[in-house]
Amino acid sequence: MGKTELRKTWNAEAREVLLGKKIVRVSYLAEESMENMMWHKCPVVLELEDGTVIVPQMDDEGNDGGALMYIDKEGQGVLPTL
Repeated sequence: MGKTELRKTWNAEAREVLLGKKIVRVSYLAEESMENMMWHKCPVVLELEDGTVIVPQMDDEGNDGGALMYIDKEGQGVLPTL
């Protein structure tokens, strides 16, 4: 699969998971969950109205928690790992 097709496939997946859904809960990952995953960095967790939970990871293999960059009308910022 070429880069264009790969991007098209993953864009469709991202839209299916995220588009139009409301965030209903935001918190940092629980210590117990971090320990179970053997992570050293604690990321922000987003829970959507349909029960989907979004957990930023360091990489595709889930080697550690990841920070969440955001950009808004005020500029940009980051929700860091703890």
